[in-house]
Amino acid sequence: MIYALKGIIEEIGDNFIIINVRDIYYQLLVSHPEDFIYQDERLVYTYQVVREDDEYLVGFISKEEKNAFLDLIKVSGIGPKTALNVLSATTPALFYNAISEKDVRYLKSLPGIGPKSAQQIILDIKGQLSSQKVASSRSLNPDVTEALVRLGFKAAEANAALESVYLSGLNDDELLKRALKALRK
Repeated sequence: MIYALKGIIEEIGDNFIIINVRDIYYQLLVSHPEDFIYQDERLVYTYQVVREDDEYLVGFISKEEKNAFLDLIKVSGIGPKTALNVLSATTPALFYNAISEKDVRYLKSLPGIGPKSAQQIILDIKGQLSSQKVASSRSLNPDVTEALVRLGFKAAEANAALESVYLSGLNDDELLKRALKALRK
């Protein structure tokens, strides 16, 4: 299995990227293609899907996103493409927070998730939620949030933007730039 690929992002499509790894081009399905930058060198975490009639690679910008995907595909009735659609409409932080809070309404709002699937996700994943996943889902950077509020954004907007762009290892300046970019969309 391919754990991750490091290379240059050569193309960005509606739901995929193409990454050049030493002149071998891989197409990866991704949930948020807007997170990738053309011609940027990047480490992309991967998961290989092999079915009788289909084979493809799924790419993730962070380990947290990959872990959320892996948790989702363990749920009865949810396959890789549904899991990818779910992650395209949320972030790992919001997803795990909804599970820890048993927020069926939020889970039902995600693409491909109905009432039964939402309940099944809570049943299957809640017991496996580590305190680390729940804690990371609630931890936002208060300094960056305060800076965004001073710039005129509402606290709720600032928190939502931070959750949508948060990657571990980003410093405050990088996080602020990414949040501002997300708020402009």
